[in-house]
Amino acid sequence: MGKPLMLQEHDDRRIQDLKSRLGARTKVDVVRAGLDLLEREAERRARVARWRRAVHVAARSSREVNAEFRAATRLKKV
Repeated sequence: MGKPLMLQEHDDRRIQDLKSRLGARTKVDVVRAGLDLLEREAERRARVARWRRAVHVAARSSREVNAEFRAATRLKKV
C-alpha cells in the first residue's frame, strides 16, 4: 500500500510542469526520476570522498618513494 504524501501547492505545480516537460505518465514517475538522480549524486559524492581518502593515505608513501628516486638520480652526476 502506498504512503500518502502531502505536497505544498507550489511543489505540486512544479511536479505537474515536470510531468508535461518530461512526458511522464504520472506524478509518481516524476518523483521516481528525481529520486534516481539524487541517488546517483549521493553515490558520486561518496565515491569522490573515498578517492580523497585514498589519495590522503597514499600521499605520504608516494612522497617517500619519490624522495628515494630523487636521491639516486643519474642526472645530477652528469
